Amino acid sequence: MLTPSSPFYLPDEVILDLLDSSRTIAVVGISDKLGRPSLTVASYLKDHGYDVWPVNPLLKEVGHVACYPDLFSLPGVPDMVVVFRKSADIPDVIDEAARAKVTRVWVQEGIKSPEGWAKAKSSGLSIAMDVCIMKEYMRLKSSGSNVCNLINKGN
Repeated sequence: MLTPSSPFYLPDEVILDLLDSSRTIAVVGISDKLGRPSLTVASYLKDHGYDVWPVNPLLKEVGHVACYPDLFSLPGVPDMVVVFRKSADIPDVIDEAARAKVTRVWVQEGIKSPEGWAKAKSSGLSIAMDVCIMKEYMRLKSSGSNVCNLINKGN
């Protein structure tokens, strides 16, 4: 959880709005390898009622679900994009999301891009950065214990 002094801090109400106003989520940079944070988070989101669209140009499918090469290839416009890419890639992902008419972007914990943050804000996108969507869901929407430390080892 980020503190108010973080440049990427968002109040709980904003995080809850991002979670509650999204039903379809594109996971950019998803892996098909068990134990990878992107796959763990995508599975968790699916298990909690979200429609998850995997996005990775190197994969044909993830867990028997079609994987798309980019946001423009999706069957529709997702409510949110969750990003598991390196920091240097974030501005390009933000550009693609804006061009694809996505309105919400969530950049996962450990990934920081001040340029991407500024680009999202100037494009009118809602953005969360350097926070884990799964941890935030668990913290704000479920009474379960924090088992997310299992996914803190990379993307």
